[in-house]
Order: sequence, then C-alpha cells, then structure tokens
Amino acid sequence: MPEGERHFQAKIRALDALRGYFKRQRRRVYLAAEMPTYYPAEPRFAPDLFAVLEADDTVRDKWVVSAEGKGLDWVLEVHVGGDRKKDAEHNVARYARLGIPEYFLYDRASNRLAVYRLASPEARVYTAVLPNHGLYESRVLGLEVEVDHDRLRFYAGTALLLESDELIARLQEMCAAAQERREEEARLREEADRLREEADQRRAEETRRREEADRRREEAEQEVARLRAELERLKR
Repeated sequence: MPEGERHFQAKIRALDALRGYFKRQRRRVYLAAEMPTYYPAEPRFAPDLFAVLEADDTVRDKWVVSAEGKGLDWVLEVHVGGDRKKDAEHNVARYARLGIPEYFLYDRASNRLAVYRLASPEARVYTAVLPNHGLYESRVLGLEVEVDHDRLRFYAGTALLLESDELIARLQEMCAAAQERREEEARLREEADRLREEADQRRAEETRRREEADRRREEAEQEVARLRAELERLKR
C-alpha cells in the first residue's frame, strides 16, 4: 500500500537527522531509505531506513550484500497501519536470522518504540532492549533514541541531533543574534566616539578659557605696570 504522510515524515526526519550528524562527524556511515536490499538466497526487501557502518556514502540504487561485502548494521521500520505482524514478528525473526545487529521498530500510530539487538555476532535471535528513562541505546550508531511527541529523537550524549529545518532555524537565530550584537557594538562605538568628541570639545573649550584668562591676566598686569609708571612720573 502507498505510504501515508505520517509514515513518510517519520522515516525522512530520522534519515535527515542521522545523515546530518554523521556528515558533521565525518564518519563513514551509509544511510538509505526504501532501498532494495539483496542478501544471498533471500527474497529482496526494502527497509524504511537502514545504516551500514564504514561504507562510502555514494549514490546507489540497491544494496547487494555479496557485492558490497557486508550486510546492514542497523534497520528502522515505521509501522502506521495494516498488518503489524510483518514488522513486529516476521521482521524481528528475519533480521535476526540475517545477522543485522540492531532493529528499531517505531509504531507511529501508538508512538511507541521497540528495539532489538543481537547479543553477540553469532546470535541469530534478538534480545529486546529496555529503555533507560525513555531512552533506547543504539550501540551500532553510538546514539540514544526516544519518542518525542510525533517523532523519533536522537541524542549524542546529552546533545539533541537537530533536523535540517531546526538547524536552519537555529542558524537564523544565531545570525540574527550576531547581527544584533554587531549593531549594538556599532552603537556603543558611536556612543564612545561621541563621548570622546565631547570630551575633546570640553578640553578645547577649557584650553581656550585658560588662554583667555592668561591673556586677560597679562593685560591686567601690563595695565598695572603702566599705571605704576605713570604714578611714578607724576610724583617727580
């Protein structure tokens, strides 16, 4: 059946967050959604999302295990409607039998996550992974995962992996904040320049006043000297 919006968004958001994170980390992790996958002597299948570690992130149309030299390391299936047994029973058995180390099943309809892991590389039956305060550990990805409202959220330690639209919004906020800081710094520089100019003007005015006072004092002293000389002349 054609996938609906809830199925598509859950898958694409997870792909977007993981692809951006591993690209920034410069890790060789190949991620793909709905890609035909071929294991030897197995019917073809196409997981909603899968990851393969230490694989080049090149354009592919299919994943052929015999040609690539390795199988999938991590699989996410998103269930929205229809027969739940395919994801919750058939795929649990199949992916374990194929040796896929981790399988994450996100039930979008009920907003629940189920996680399965092989206890060892030789194991072919999954062990259910229990959450720790709502967080499920992915040892394959080196991340923790939780269901937050209507989407899966991935964490590297305590840091949330942002999706592209969130990163863009964060960058826009940072740019706006940086612009505000630049404008504030420019305003402060202009204010400092104005204050310096006013201080220079005050100093110039004080200098002019001192010079005027000195001139008047000199004139007064000269007048006093002239009057004294005149007085002396009159006495004679």
